[in-house]
Amino acid sequence: MWIAPLALGIALPWLAGGNDYVLSVLALAFIYAIATLGLNLITGYTGQLNLAHAGFMAIGAYTVGILTVDHGVPFWWAFLLSGVVPAVLGMPIGWLSLRLRGYYFAIFTLCVGTIINLVIEKWDGLTHGVSGIIGIPAPPGFGPVQFSTPRAQYYLALAALVVMTWMMQRIVRSLVGRSFMAVRNSEPLAEALGIPLMRTKLLAFVLSVFYAGLAGGLYAGTIRFLGPDVANIAHTFDMVTAMLIGGLGTVAGPIVGSLVLPWITQYLQFMQDYRMLVFGPLLVVLLIFLPAGIVGSLRNWRARRASQALAVAQPNAAPAQEHRASAAQRHGHA
Repeated sequence: MWIAPLALGIALPWLAGGNDYVLSVLALAFIYAIATLGLNLITGYTGQLNLAHAGFMAIGAYTVGILTVDHGVPFWWAFLLSGVVPAVLGMPIGWLSLRLRGYYFAIFTLCVGTIINLVIEKWDGLTHGVSGIIGIPAPPGFGPVQFSTPRAQYYLALAALVVMTWMMQRIVRSLVGRSFMAVRNSEPLAEALGIPLMRTKLLAFVLSVFYAGLAGGLYAGTIRFLGPDVANIAHTFDMVTAMLIGGLGTVAGPIVGSLVLPWITQYLQFMQDYRMLVFGPLLVVLLIFLPAGIVGSLRNWRARRASQALAVAQPNAAPAQEHRASAAQRHGHA
C-alpha cells in the first residue's frame, strides 16, 4: 500500500523539474503531516479534540531555536529534546485537562494554546518576544549527505515522515492502540473491560504532543526563523481540517489531508482574504459527500465491494455445502 506513494515521493523532485518553491512547500507539508499524525492519535483514535496542538508544536520549535541560538547546543541534540520537552510539559496539562470531556476538554485546551501563544509573545528574555529567533542553524549532515539545499531538506522531511508514520502504525496496531480505540468508542465499556481510562488517555496525549514537538523542531531547522505566529491557534484548525479531508482515525488520512490542503490554499492564493469564501463551501461539500474523508471513504468503499463479492459468492457456495452435508449424512447411515 505504501510502496507506490513512497516511490512517488522519492521521484517527485525530478518530476517537479527541481523547482525549489515546490520542494519547500512539500517539505513543510510533510512536517505538518507529522504534527497532524500526532493530533489524529488523540482525536481520531482516542476521541479527544486537543486545540492546543499548535502550541505544543511551537514549544518544540522554540526548544530547538533557544538551545541552538542562545546556548550553542548541536542541532540534533536539540531536535531530540524538541519532542521530550513538550511531552514533559504535556503530562501535567493532560492530567488536568483530561478530567474534562467533550466540548469542555476542547475549550480547556483552546485556552492552553492561547496561553502558550501569549507566553511566547511576551517572554522576551526566553523567546525573544515579537522579534523572534533568527539564525537557527540548518540540520547538519552526515558525511557526504548535507541538508543545505531545498532538495536535501525535502528528502529529510520525507524520511522523518516515513519513520514517524511507521511508528504510528506500530502504535495503533498494538494492544495500546486498541485501548485508545476502545476509549474512543465507549469509555464506560472500556473501563468495564479493565482499561485504565486516565492512564490510557494521558499516554495518547503525551504521544501526540511528542509528535507535535518533533515536527516543530524539524520546522525550526527548515525555516530557520521563529516568531509567535508559530503557536497561532489557526495552525491547529488547519491540522483539524487536514484530518477531516484525509479521514479521522486512519494513519494515511492526516498525510493525505496535509498534502491536499496546501495545494488548495495555493490555488486560491490569488483571492487573498476572500479565498475562505471558496474554501469553506468546498470543505462543507467534502464533509457532506465524503464524511469519512478521502482515505476513510475509500476504505469504506473497498469494504462494501468485498461484502458484495462475498454475497455473490455465497449462493454458489451454498449448494456445494448442502451436497457435502448430505453426503456426510449418507456416509454416517452407511
